[in-house]
Amino acid sequence: MIRIAVIDGQGGGIGTTIIKRIKEVFGERTELWALGTNAIATAQMMKAGANRGATGENAIRHSVGQADIIIGPIGILLANAMMGEMTPLMVRAIGESKAVKLILPLTQEPIAVVGTIREPLPHMVDRLISEHLSQYIAPAGEK
Repeated sequence: MIRIAVIDGQGGGIGTTIIKRIKEVFGERTELWALGTNAIATAQMMKAGANRGATGENAIRHSVGQADIIIGPIGILLANAMMGEMTPLMVRAIGESKAVKLILPLTQEPIAVVGTIREPLPHMVDRLISEHLSQYIAPAGEK
């Protein structure tokens, strides 16, 4: 079973949307970990259907090394993003993880990702699943 770590902070809205959609598409064929930079983000992602959840710097640093896939907004790759919730050590652990990183170009930071198309979050999550995540998860009925 593929272990997916969804990382989010602040209110957890992006992570919640990602987890709900993955659950709708893949059901129980994935193990979803909600990794929040704060307790509110983790709680929201758990309500969305994550299998396990953990909060804070040490939890994220420890857990990303056990994930097969890491999903989150681009801020998870930027030290001090999310109003300082993403610590440099968290960003380093994510970068050093052998997990595949699937990143959404969403941030409040002064960064523009050239070549991306501005579209609503649900559309980006659908594209993340259909064009990227589906290649790692076997269709229903297969192992």
